[in-house]
Formats: sequence, C-alpha cells, structure tokens
Amino acid sequence: MTASTVPPTKRILLASPRGYCAGVDRAVVTVEKALEQYGAPVYVRKQIVHNKHVVANLQARGAIFVEETDEVPEGALVVFSAHGVSPAVHEQAAQRRLQVIDATCPLVTKVHKEARRFADEDYDILLIGHRGHEEVEGTQGEAPEAIQLVNDASDVDSVTVRDPEKVIWLSQTTLSVDETLGTVDLLRKRFPLMTSPPSDDICYATQNRQEVVKQIAPDCDLVIVVGSKNSSNSVRLVEVATGAGADAAYLVDDAGEIDEAWLDGVDTVGVTSGASVPDDLVSGVLDYLQERGFPAAEEFTAATETLTFSLPKELRRPANRN
Repeated sequence: MTASTVPPTKRILLASPRGYCAGVDRAVVTVEKALEQYGAPVYVRKQIVHNKHVVANLQARGAIFVEETDEVPEGALVVFSAHGVSPAVHEQAAQRRLQVIDATCPLVTKVHKEARRFADEDYDILLIGHRGHEEVEGTQGEAPEAIQLVNDASDVDSVTVRDPEKVIWLSQTTLSVDETLGTVDLLRKRFPLMTSPPSDDICYATQNRQEVVKQIAPDCDLVIVVGSKNSSNSVRLVEVATGAGADAAYLVDDAGEIDEAWLDGVDTVGVTSGASVPDDLVSGVLDYLQERGFPAAEEFTAATETLTFSLPKELRRPANRN
C-alpha cells in the first residue's frame, strides 16, 4: 500500500522517552566492556536487565548468566545486575574470592542507602514493592530486621510498627507512580506521622515513560508496549495505558508476538517500550504496523532525558584477571 492510499484516519503515536534509561544503558555497557577488557567468559548474576533479547545477545558474546554466586567458579569475574544485591550476596562473593563488578543502578543504590540510614536511626521501614522482585530482595537485605514489604494496598492492614512516630516508606524504583501513591495514602491513614523518603524513589525514567503514555493513551484504540514479561516497569506501562483511557494495551517482546487480530477496527496505535528495551525492537514493531497500512509514526515527546552514569570503577582502570 502506498502512502497516498493510506486511510487518513490511521495513526501511530510513538512515545518519547521510551526504551533504555541511564541505569540500563550503564549495566548493559558494563557487561560489554567487561567482555572486551577481561575476555569471555564473564559471569552475570541474574539477568543484567529484564529483557530476553538483551540477555541472549550478551550470551552470544560470552556472558554466562547464573542465578547465584555459588554457580560462579572460585576466583572468576562476576557482574551484579542493575537491580542490585543484598550485603549477603557481596559476602558470598568475597568468600568465593570472586572479582566483582557491581552494575547496580545508582538510583537503586540510593534506595539502599536510605534503607541503611533509616534502619540505623531505628525507624520501621515500609518498603512498597513487588514480592520476589530482585530489586526488592536487594533492598530488604540492607536492613531485614527493620523492613516490612508492602506488596500492594491489600497488605496495608497487616502492617505493624513499634512507634507510629518513627515510620518511613520507601519504594521499588520501577512501580506505577499512581498505584504507589495510592498505597502511601492508605498507609498514611494508619500512620499519620509517617515520613516520606528524602527524594523520590520511583526513578525519573519510570515516571517519564508512564507520563507520556498517560498523555497519548486517551487517543489510542490500542497501545503496544515492547518489553519482557519479567520487566516490572514494562508491565506497569500496560496498566498505565489502560488506566489512562486506551481501549486495549498489550506487552510484546518483539513484533513477532503481535496478534494481527488486535488491529481489527483500530485506527490509532500507541507504541512505547520499557526502560530495558533496545530501540531496534521498537523499530520492528513500527515496520510491522506500516506493512499493514499504518503511516509513519508521529513522535510524541513529554520529556527530554540527558542523565548518564559513569561505568563501575573496575572498567575505568587497566584489566587484571590475576
């Protein structure tokens, strides 16, 4: 179908910002540079970021992904993922004499520092986050005796604290902003003197990606979010899209997962991607839509991101595997 015959009602609204955030970019480049400087294999504890295509690409280059440090040969090089680890994991690595490169996102590290600080000040810490998520497990490990996990609003009534004047809430960095604030409101009804974190825990990139989806969703018959199912921030984008007025929203790892039936009767499609998604996967979705009669995408920009993070110190000095 030529551009002149494309029905004028059809549109693609392409969300910006989308895709890689500064923390994900730093983590992926960390593994790539480690492979260049130290040579394969480079072990990585957990998925470096939650995207199956990124993981597969790094595996093809010589990265070996493991679940725990005891799967890494003694003395070998291991990279910790962007989601962060608990102090216990660092101790296990030290016991096995592993060479560690820590690719934890600096914004996650900030939450870890907050947890340690407020535990030292004898606060009860209410951590809003998803049970079993790697980031939550790492944060809980910083002060397990002080932290209670609040998975969602249904957990609020079961929270107990020692002193209602010494309570603070912290959160996982990749949550839905609106849902988190809703949970905070419920907690504050129980604990009116609860303290908020010194600065926002939900990361700037998560908030920006959610905000632009909120802006385009009311005009969309369908929103396609590119991202893996274990990516918390990608899953949240689907929820945000439907909550903001999109008729339907789906999460796909790539264009191959799109069901053509989703396009029946659809004139306007919104497209975005989670913070761990390379842009070539989004380009594949745009190509898929254009092959089925949609015009070139209209980019809708809600924020400009310029933040970058320096690489871990181990990659800023000469390599030494001895």
